[in-house]
Amino acid sequence: MTVYLDLSALQSVPAANLNRDDLGSPKQVRYGNASRIRVSSQSWKRAIRHGVEQDLGEKAARTRQVPVKVRQALERAGWPEELAAFAGAQVAASAGKKGIGTEAAGHTSVLLFLPEAAIDELAAVCTEHRPALEEAAGKKKPGQILPTQAIEAILKRRTASISLLGRMLAELPNANVDGAAQVAHAFTTHAAEPQRDYFTAVDDWLGEADTGSGHLDTAEFSAGVFYRYATVNVADLLKNLEGDTKAARTVLGSFAEHFLLSLPQAKKNSTAPHTVPDLAYLAVREHRPLSLAAAFETPVTADQQGGFSHPSRTALDTYAVNLNRLTGQRNRRFHGHTVIDPEAKHPGLGTAHDSFDQLIDAAITAALPTAENEQ
Repeated sequence: MTVYLDLSALQSVPAANLNRDDLGSPKQVRYGNASRIRVSSQSWKRAIRHGVEQDLGEKAARTRQVPVKVRQALERAGWPEELAAFAGAQVAASAGKKGIGTEAAGHTSVLLFLPEAAIDELAAVCTEHRPALEEAAGKKKPGQILPTQAIEAILKRRTASISLLGRMLAELPNANVDGAAQVAHAFTTHAAEPQRDYFTAVDDWLGEADTGSGHLDTAEFSAGVFYRYATVNVADLLKNLEGDTKAARTVLGSFAEHFLLSLPQAKKNSTAPHTVPDLAYLAVREHRPLSLAAAFETPVTADQQGGFSHPSRTALDTYAVNLNRLTGQRNRRFHGHTVIDPEAKHPGLGTAHDSFDQLIDAAITAALPTAENEQ
């Protein structure tokens, strides 16, 4: 039976530019005939991924620079520059039947997603086969010098973040990983548009008689209450982790924590928008996941105090009540929430918990019950 962990959050973000478009403006989406500020799923997934990798101590890299990194590792080991560069190129050329193409500066033609530790392993394979590399280095068409199986095994290795978020690599057989996690684009629950900021920077060494600024420009930022959603296919996560339930609990807990506590890092030094969600709602469902994004198809309007946070929480709860009525609350093992106001009642969002940690633990216990929990 397929089980999903659904994660929803409402988060108020002050003046910031978490995710920019090609012109430097905050990204937008039109929803419910109203313009909203948007943060792409890729942007927030990157922040979540780095947090998960730090927790588990197994960093991965999405990069086109594997041949370059291998060359640099070999040069540090004392290899001549030209031979090291040839070996780095051979790492790409020896992967798959036809190899992985390379472009200018030795970059691969496609992004690879692999553990950072793979670079040292690939360098070790090169070292083991150095005589063959030296012999082939002067040839115009050297072919595949390094053992294909050894190179592919390293490039196809997985980490927790690869098991979570997936990997697309058509050049290598069986290298693709169907990600267990899906992350939605975050968007403001209310109508919102970018605002312009005219700013100057003072030249500290201007003379006393000098006036004006050393630099002036304009930038754009936005503010608002965001609805955020993600879901994890627990069965797929277990499959990607080869059935290791203990590892799956650890990975799922880390993902849930960083979904709630992470923040994209764009413009952080000039905006410092380091907030956390006002409300988190987790549900464990069977058969299919359910987003609550449609709660905000009609844009929220400000309350009497002028804020959007409270009416957003109310709108989410109201929608959840009606959604529970429509579904008959079937196929749901668990649902619960935690909220900034401990006195607030949210009957549509399940059991109230005091903290994010308590909520996450309860949800994971329902999603991946241990033998003790099942008794």
